[in-house]
Amino acid sequence: MNNREFGSKGEDLACDYLKKNGYEIVERNKHFSKFCEIDIIAKIKNKYVFVEVKTRKSDDFGSPFEAITKTKYKNIKTGVLSYLNENNIKNYQIDVIGITLYPQLSIKHIKNI
Repeated sequence: MNNREFGSKGEDLACDYLKKNGYEIVERNKHFSKFCEIDIIAKIKNKYVFVEVKTRKSDDFGSPFEAITKTKYKNIKTGVLSYLNENNIKNYQIDVIGITLYPQLSIKHIKNI
C-alpha cells in the first residue's frame, strides 16, 4: 500500500467515525493549491467543520498529531479561509483526527484547534 492509499484508508475511517457521530460529509480532498488540501469538510447542525486527518501504522515514531507542523497548520488555515470566503460561511471550526492502526485501531478527535 503506497502513502496515498494509506492516507485514503485513514480518511475513510475518519469519515465513518464522523458519520457515526452525527456529521454530514460535504466534501473530501478539496484542493486550494499544491500546498493546501482540506482532507474532509463536514457539517454538524449549522457548523462547518474542516478536518485534517493524520494516520499512522503505530505510535512507534510519534503520534499522528505530531505530524501537523506550523507550516501545515498555516496552509490549512489558508485553505479554510478561501473556502469560507467562496461560500459565505461564518460558523466553522478546524478539527484534527489522529488514527493509529496498530496494535489496535485508535481514533482520536481534537475539536476546534
